[in-house]
Order: sequence, then structure tokens, then C-alpha cells
Amino acid sequence: MYNAADMSRRRSHALAKVNRAIAEHGGTTLLSTGITADDSRLARAVVDAGVRLLEPNHPAMALGRGLHGVSDMHTAEKIRHEVAIDEVYRVVHGVRSVVGDDIFITVGIPGGFTELAPVDVPEDHFAGVALAGADGLHTHKSSLADLEAWVETAHRNGLLVDAYIARSSDRHPFGVPADTTAKVVEVARDMVKLGVDMIGLMSGMSYGGVAAGQISPEIDERLRALVGAVDVPTLAEGGVNAHNQQAFRDTGVSIIVVGTAFDDVARNAVAESASDFIPATAAGHVASDGRSSAPAVALGAN
Repeated sequence: MYNAADMSRRRSHALAKVNRAIAEHGGTTLLSTGITADDSRLARAVVDAGVRLLEPNHPAMALGRGLHGVSDMHTAEKIRHEVAIDEVYRVVHGVRSVVGDDIFITVGIPGGFTELAPVDVPEDHFAGVALAGADGLHTHKSSLADLEAWVETAHRNGLLVDAYIARSSDRHPFGVPADTTAKVVEVARDMVKLGVDMIGLMSGMSYGGVAAGQISPEIDERLRALVGAVDVPTLAEGGVNAHNQQAFRDTGVSIIVVGTAFDDVARNAVAESASDFIPATAAGHVASDGRSSAPAVALGAN
């Protein structure tokens, strides 16, 4: 038996977290995903910096754990459905434990995207995510029919749903396709009718960004159309970075989603720091037996 009133109250509490973050950050807030949401240490770091919304998801978990040897997000998308749901529970529980109750956590689970293989998603997976500490489900369903069933089950288990609009030409099917501005408005309003709590727009620049400080006129127009079509919180995802974030904010979107930009910073910073411990003359030199000739360094030792 589901306690509908209890789960409705749970969703209201979660949405209040989102709206509070949007208001506190002047109308547009940040949702941090990728390594900063899947690693509890970095989740704590971004929360300490002021981030109030986090998104662990199964493709990032596949990449972070090197599932099948994947080393980039494009490849991780192909095998994301193989991430064990128990691993998702562990990640969410760990992140929640270190960031506290006031942080909003939405999570992508196997079966929650437009998967490339059949994925059985029993209702206890929804309940399990909620019990682990998630406030919502991050979805990339590419049909309204699939999305409708997803929303109904999520809501029964006290979870909000954020869903996305994309283009049919995008490299990955990350949302319900809408190739014109008019279609963006139509699909967004259809999503609201289904009960979607937050609606995002994929820029088509996932796992890459642009160097300039602007976004294309097409993305700008599509985002403004979404923002003007609905009253629920809106998101922009794909290619958002420090150089173009203001252009995204100027569209009026409620939430900008950043993942790859943070992943790149973390990777580069660790590589640079590690290189400080390797003598320049020995770096990269490997002996004939396959062992590095550089002296071993006990990182973290005093």
C-alpha cells in the first residue's frame, strides 16, 4: 500500500529545496553532476562552495569505475545499463550522508534513460533510490509514453522527475525530440500535463563545450521558448562551462547543469599535482622489465 499523502509531502519538500536554491542564487542555480556528484568527497567540496543540487547518474558511475574499460562518457553511454542498481544505492547513500538533508539529489538509474538494451526496472528500484536518499529521478526518456509511466511510478515513491527535450539529430537520444521551437513549446506543455516536475533542454553539446563566451542563436531561442512555455523549473544541459554560463543564464533558465567542465578540471588538476612528485628526467621512462625507473613516492605520507 502506498501512502499517497506522505509521498506528496515528500515531493513538496524536495521541490522546495530546488526553488530555494534558484531564489538564493538570483534566479538561476547550478546542478553539479559527473565526478562531483558521484564521489562523496567532491560532492562535499562543491556543496561547501555553495552548490545545492547534485546529480549522480549511472553513465558517470560506469566511467568512474572503468566498467568494461570505458574511458570517456560517449563510450560509457553504451554500457550504462549494466551498472548494478545496488551500486547506485551505495553512491546515493554515501553522497547524502556527507552533504546533509538540505541538498537536492536527483539520480539517473539503469532504465531511466533511453537505454540500448532491455532493462527491467521493478518498482522496488524506485523505492530503493528514495530510501538511499534521493529526492528525484533524472531521466532521458525519448518518448512521452515511456515518460508517463516513469512519472507515475516515481511519484508513487515520493520522487520528483526531471525530464528532457532534445533534437532527433543529437548524438545520443537524451530526450523527447523537438526539432523546432514550436515543437519545444508543445512537448514541454505535454510534459507538464504528464506531471513532470522539472523540464530540461539538451543543447546538443554533451561532453563538449564551446570556447567562446556565447551560445548559438538556435540554443538561445530553444531555451527561451522552453522557459516561456512552462511554470516549472527549467534546466539547460550540455556544453555549459565557465566561459558560456552567462549566456545560458541570460535565457532565464532556472538551472544550469555542469558535469564535463568539472570532470576536466579535476582530471587536469590531479595530473598536474601528481607530476610535481615525478622527477622531470624520470617522468615517462619505463625500464625494459616494464617498471618505471622513477623512485616510488608514498603520497599522503608526512
